[in-house]
Amino acid sequence: MAILTYFLLAVYAIALIFISFYCLLQFQLLYHYKQYNKVNSGKKYLKAELGDKKLPFVTIQLPVFNELYVVDRLVDSIMKLDYPRDKFQIQLLDDSTDETIEVSQKKVDEYAELGIDIKLYHREDRTGYKAGALKAAMPYAKGEFIAIFDADFIPKEDFLLTCIPYFSNPEIGVVQTRWQHINQEYSMLTKLQALQLNVHFTVEQLGRSAGNLMLQFNGTAGVWRRETIRDAGGWEADTLTEDLDLSYRAQLKGWKIHYLEKFGSPAELPAEMNGLKSQQFRWMKGGAENAKKLLPTVWKSDLTLKQKVHASGHLMSSSVFLFIFVAGLFSVPLIYFLPQIDFNSSILGIFLLSWISIIMVYYVANVQAEIEHETTWKTIIKFFFLFPVFLALSMGLSLHNSIAVIQGYIGKKSAFIRTPKFNIKGVQDSFKERKYLAKKIPWTTFGEGLLAAYFFGAIGMGIYIGNTSFLIFHVLLTIGYGSICYYSIRHLNA
Repeated sequence: MAILTYFLLAVYAIALIFISFYCLLQFQLLYHYKQYNKVNSGKKYLKAELGDKKLPFVTIQLPVFNELYVVDRLVDSIMKLDYPRDKFQIQLLDDSTDETIEVSQKKVDEYAELGIDIKLYHREDRTGYKAGALKAAMPYAKGEFIAIFDADFIPKEDFLLTCIPYFSNPEIGVVQTRWQHINQEYSMLTKLQALQLNVHFTVEQLGRSAGNLMLQFNGTAGVWRRETIRDAGGWEADTLTEDLDLSYRAQLKGWKIHYLEKFGSPAELPAEMNGLKSQQFRWMKGGAENAKKLLPTVWKSDLTLKQKVHASGHLMSSSVFLFIFVAGLFSVPLIYFLPQIDFNSSILGIFLLSWISIIMVYYVANVQAEIEHETTWKTIIKFFFLFPVFLALSMGLSLHNSIAVIQGYIGKKSAFIRTPKFNIKGVQDSFKERKYLAKKIPWTTFGEGLLAAYFFGAIGMGIYIGNTSFLIFHVLLTIGYGSICYYSIRHLNA
């Protein structure tokens, strides 16, 4: 009995140690973020003049696959960019297998007749998915710089005029802008996604930049120096997150990524649960694939120890879901077995420090960052209401995301499943009866339902035997798994 208890406790403690390590790295990024803003508060971004004859030629690449509801919106928004018409070309990279290709061709013809340098590139085999489309189009790109936008983005008119001036520094290979959320207020699901993404696009990205650490191009809403792509080895399709892969290879070659925190690029968040899960699966699996691929190179490189540690935490960040899943699973038998041994469970309270650091990170990113709003008491109340719900949702995704992480590390290959968008901008819009909604219930959804019952039972057991050490943890897990299961089923063929 004692041996089993110590084994359960050891596994649980290892999971908590990894989670705490991740949280402390986040806290250090917060420190760099705050220090940067203290020094650079009020600093204005560079901006080129539209009439500047020295503006370089830019290729705008728009990778698309079965995006019937947003592809025309994307092309129309590109045509509104303030940039000389004779100094950019548009490559619409549409690998669609449905009527999206007809909409794309119509849009291309419409603007081509107006004298715009725009062309549709269609592949029927989808080799390499998005990375393959980008790579296949490169020989036809005329630009010294390559701007990339996914189908759900609506770039601001001054996007190019704001990004291009930073390439005057020959060391900069990429300029990345922050994602804004056009449908953040659509539902609780979109609000919670925004809560998380705001951390990445404030504390994480700018914190890494300020700390001279490795950061990333986010796959869209950014501009590459063409020479950087070539020098880093070009787009590769051996991971599901080709953007993270090329970002690291470029930085290991000595190129720098410049991040513009306060210049936003509006985009649409997934409005339904199964779309969110497909996006999460791709990001988590791709992160694990890149960790496996790049970590040996990172540790053999000339980076400083601090840079290597943070790069490892960055590349392995998806693994935190695996440890959350393990910690939850093993915490239930510990309710019964832990009182059987001479162990002071209050010692585990030290790990609460990591949770406090994460609360601070999310608070700064969503309340103090002052990107979309002014800090008010309403903003603060909203944050402290949403954050526990966000924790529950994140925990509820841990089974789904753990499978993605394990597949990434063992090398199991899978298709690039894009996240469908439905042109959702406000509460009046709906994704009901739209194409691209999931039609089948995956086994993981049943697993999430069983886990909700498992942790609900743990709540009852803990109360019954008088051990409430894990009560809040199990309540969050019950709500999280239960909600993920419920909405996964509800959003099928909605």
